Amino acid sequence: MSEIAVAVNGVLGRMGSTVLNAVGQEPGMVPVGGADLFAGANTTVETAGGNELPLAKDLEALFMTVKPDVVVDFTNAEGGTTAMRTCIANGVRCVSGSTGISPEELSAIGDSASETGVGVISASNFALGCVVLIHLARIASSYFDYADVIESHHEMKIDAPSGTALSIVQAMLEGKGSDFDQNIVEKELLAGTRGGSMGGINVHSARMPGRVARHEVVFGALGQTLTLLHDSVDRQSFMPGVMLAVRRVVNEKSMIIGLDKVLGLSG
Repeated sequence: MSEIAVAVNGVLGRMGSTVLNAVGQEPGMVPVGGADLFAGANTTVETAGGNELPLAKDLEALFMTVKPDVVVDFTNAEGGTTAMRTCIANGVRCVSGSTGISPEELSAIGDSASETGVGVISASNFALGCVVLIHLARIASSYFDYADVIESHHEMKIDAPSGTALSIVQAMLEGKGSDFDQNIVEKELLAGTRGGSMGGINVHSARMPGRVARHEVVFGALGQTLTLLHDSVDRQSFMPGVMLAVRRVVNEKSMIIGLDKVLGLSG
């Protein structure tokens, strides 16, 4: 394969447009089109280099015009589910950063990918530093009994907590092998102050302008704390991970969940 032809689902969004332009600058890749529910009457999307590419409201319509090797999807749970299923049905590999998809749905998609031999990679975060944070949090969890996770994102993010925060918590529980201990307040003066709770880990979410994505893990023990913190200050931080996933998925015939497995950090 001389060049990997890439289309972007959710191309008119902030992440989608960033991916489209990153693909255009990546050696060995070429952007060939995009899909977006908000395409309206527009039939083309412009890259940063000024090239006009086919644009459709959904992938089925886009595939009538172009047949990419890989679709990169950054939409939402419903859009990501549809994108992965559409790609599998059409023999197109898919890299999805959409979060909020249930484990049951991901398992079903994985079964379809294996049955058809179409590679799919689904990950909650593509920032390499955040993937390393998740790996370190998994390791550290066996040494601590108390932990909180704090995440903050831009004000337009519609889900809370973030998919990455849930991935961090899951990794921590896997690393510990049991639930964490947890302080239960006797008098909560403001409802929800302690955040959500999963396996004894309190999870807190903030939404505000000026943020892209921040994830912080705080472990507590007698006389000490350990803090792991990762900031994505620009959406460009996700692009190296996305490009790695695109290169990996073209050689896959099943589903991979988590960029940690692409980086060899799983387990």
